[in-house]
Parts: sequence; structure tokens; C-alpha cells
Amino acid sequence: MIRKHNTIINDVLGDYSLTLVDCLDTFVVFNDRKGFEKAVRDVIKYVSFDQDNKVQVFEVNIRALGALVCKRLLPAFQKSKTGIPYARVNLKYGVPINETHETCTAAAGTLIIEFGVLSRLTNDTRFEDAAKKALFGLWNRRTDLNLLGNVINVQTGQWIHTASSTGAGIDSFYEYLLKAYVLFGETEYLDMFNEAYNSVLRYVKDETGYLYRNVNMMNGGLMSNWVDSLSAYFPGLQVLAGDLDNAIKSHLLYYNIWKKYNAMPERFNFHLRNVELATYPLRPEFIESTYFLYRATRDPFYLQVGEMVLKDLEYYARVNCGFASIKDVLTKSLDERMESFLLSETFKYLYLLFDTENKINSMDDNFIFTTEAHLIFLPQKYLKKHSEIRPSMSGAERSFCSIYEKPSPSKHLFTTSVITSRSDADFARELVGFEERTLPLLDPKGICEVPKSDPQVIEVSFGGLQESHEDDLIYQGQEQQQQIIKYVDGLIANRLKGLKLELTKRVDKKGYDVTKGM
Repeated sequence: MIRKHNTIINDVLGDYSLTLVDCLDTFVVFNDRKGFEKAVRDVIKYVSFDQDNKVQVFEVNIRALGALVCKRLLPAFQKSKTGIPYARVNLKYGVPINETHETCTAAAGTLIIEFGVLSRLTNDTRFEDAAKKALFGLWNRRTDLNLLGNVINVQTGQWIHTASSTGAGIDSFYEYLLKAYVLFGETEYLDMFNEAYNSVLRYVKDETGYLYRNVNMMNGGLMSNWVDSLSAYFPGLQVLAGDLDNAIKSHLLYYNIWKKYNAMPERFNFHLRNVELATYPLRPEFIESTYFLYRATRDPFYLQVGEMVLKDLEYYARVNCGFASIKDVLTKSLDERMESFLLSETFKYLYLLFDTENKINSMDDNFIFTTEAHLIFLPQKYLKKHSEIRPSMSGAERSFCSIYEKPSPSKHLFTTSVITSRSDADFARELVGFEERTLPLLDPKGICEVPKSDPQVIEVSFGGLQESHEDDLIYQGQEQQQQIIKYVDGLIANRLKGLKLELTKRVDKKGYDVTKGM
């Protein structure tokens, strides 16, 4: 079915055989030499980027970058006063006259790897220079909390949407800071990642250690009650950063969401413990994190997670001509669409999870998987000369405390898992409201650990009316008072003004003490 006016589909696909291009290195991972050779011949024969189509700069970069197409993306940077690129360009004519000035942090900050490698391979610095200017254009506009927002104006540099998170709209920004350091070996990217990650741990992660929320970039206040499926990549990034303890905890949250619905809904409301957006286009992020955690721990639990995912995809998404996106995880109804990332990422990570002897799993080099799971290697001759002195450790690095211990040898080693025997393993299950008892019960004596968290700061208003906006949860008048909503073990304060109070949770968890008034 051809839907010419469906922008959501067309500005990703671009009419240049996207799935073919996106899945080239999947043949390599599967060791399918004949399939790879045929695919390359088909690219040479059929693929052309000389198209009168408007496409997303971010999507074309991560799925189909090359010297030819990259030159067609450069106008997105050149037309911007800040150097932060427009979100879309026309492959033939450049930036459309009426194109929006809005772009998200992930779209503008997820270019440095592909553009940087292309510049070094072609000896054309334009690509890396443009991507680096965009990256620093975002970073230099961070708040005093070292947080970035979700949407920015490329011409004025003003933040339009101030939610900071690890999910949609900002996710791969963090990913490319760390992976740029791994690939290029330049410590400025590591410094930026350490600052950004430390702020994520302080302001975005909640006190349970399982949830990474949407917070206001200005003050760290909670802005919504949901997590999205894209943020399920973050445990994998935490593995790459060496933070196994936090990676294991955050992965358990998404594991229990999947167990509850046999899929990963686009949004899950952790306050209501229910689905907020029910679609699942067979995204790879949860599988990606499962793969990295298995490579780091070798715990058989993660193989069992992969088996669970594979069986659910076969049962609920398999159709005669492939796999269909799930339109509703509650009803399991399907959509008439299969995204290219299913073959490029989801199945690639599943394959590598189980193919433990795959050559890729034994490589020890500065290679990385891009955010589209493309393998990129960069030989030493392409690296820039830079100081070998390692930067001083930041607060984020000092906070790393891996608790993982491998199972003791046993003839039943495959079924032995440290993850499922953790005394806090079922806490994530309670967070998502999953009733099935597949994990051991909590130790009745609890965990001998006093949680450490920053004070909760709220503002309380006295009288006066406020103007409300369509999407804001603001209650007015005497009949509908402003609310402080309790969630898990925290508080939500919605748009309250007047007296600012600092509330610190009591050790016995029975209420809060006012520790400061401002």
C-alpha cells in the first residue's frame, strides 16, 4: 500500500531501499557471505539518493550514511545559525523553506560517530566538524545541573521542551558521548559523558534505583509519570560505562514490563502501573541491554530473557511475510509495517546473545555498535594524536560499585543465576504491578542498607489563580486544590509557587521532615 502523504513513514523510508541498506552488516554478523554479496550488488544497482523526498537527518545518518548521502545532509547544518542541524532536509533541494526550527537533542547529538568516521576515511573534515559543532552546541546549552532538555530551536538555541530523561528525544545523545570516546579515544567526550551521567544518577534516577524519570532540566523536578521503551537501551550503556549495579537494576524494570505484556509498550506509567501508549514496533533496546549484560556477567538469566523475547516475537508478531509491528500490546493486534531496525538491530542482538562463539563477541578493540547496531571499526592510523593521560575521575565514576558475583561452579551451572537470587530482585516486579511469582520472595529481614538520596524540594503556593495550559495538570479554586501526589517512595509537586520547602525522607520511611525553608 502506497501512502504518499504519510509523513511519519515517508520521512524515514526516503524511497531509497532503506531496509536493504540498513541491514547490510546483518549479513556479516550472520556469516551469510552470499547474502551479503547479493545485497551489495543490489545496492549498487538499485539505490539512489537523488530523490525529491524530505527525510530525517538523524534517521538517514544512523541507517544509511555514506559520502554521497552525507553531502545531501550538510545543508541542515549550514542553514542553522547555531550549527545545530534542522531535523529534516530534502535529499535533492536541501532545507525546505517552511521547515520547522525544532529538533530534539537525540537527533542533533547522535551524529559524531558516523560523521567523524566518514571524515577520517575520506579526509574531508566537513562532516566531523559539522557534527562536533552540533554536539557542543547542545552541550554548551546545558543547565547548571548539567542536564539537557528534549527539544531545542536550531536558530535561537532556546529550549522548547525542558524535560530531561534517558528516553525518547535525548537517549542516544548520552550513548554517543561514551561511544565517541571508545572509538576515537579523545578524552573530551569522556569528560562530557561523566558530567552528564553523574547528573543523570543524581536527578533523573529515582531513589529506588530502578526508575529513570522525565525531570525538569532546570530544577530536577518530576515532569511525567512514565518511562518509554527507547530508554530500555540505557542498562546496556551503563554496562559499557562499567556501572553494573545500576545496569542490573534498571534492566529488571524493563524485564518485568515485558513479562507483564509479552512485549514492550511505548510508554509505561509507573504511577498507575499500566500501559500509557500500547504500541510496540519490535524495538531492539531491551534486547540490546540484555545482550550487553550477558556479555558482562555471563549470567544465564539473560539467556533466559532472550529466549522469552524470541518466543514472544514468534508467537505474537510472526506473519507469513516476516514480523509485524504490534499495534496494541494489550490485545496483540498487529500493524501493517515491519521496521528496518528489526533486522538491523533486534535480531542482530538476539543472534549475538545466543551465538556466544561469534567472532564479534571475542574481539577486543575500539569497535562499537552505533545506535542502529552497525559495527564500526577505526584503525589506529585514523585516530588523531592526543594525550594519553587519563582525565581525573568524576563523581559518576567514583559512584560505580558493581555488586555482581559469578555463580559458584556447579554441574547445574546453566540454571544458576545471581540475578534472580538477589534479595531485591522482585522489587522491580512490584514497581510495574506484575503479579506472577517467578522470582524468589524478598528476604523477610530486608536488605541491610540505608538508601541515600537527595532531599525532595517542593514549592507550596498560598491562594491566587494560575493560568492553565492544555497539557498541564494544574488545579484551581477552592474545590480543586493543588495536589502533591505520592508515587513509589517519592512526591510529585505540580506547578506550585510561593514557599519553597526542602523535605527529607525519614529513615523509617514514615513521612518527611522539613529540613529547610526558603
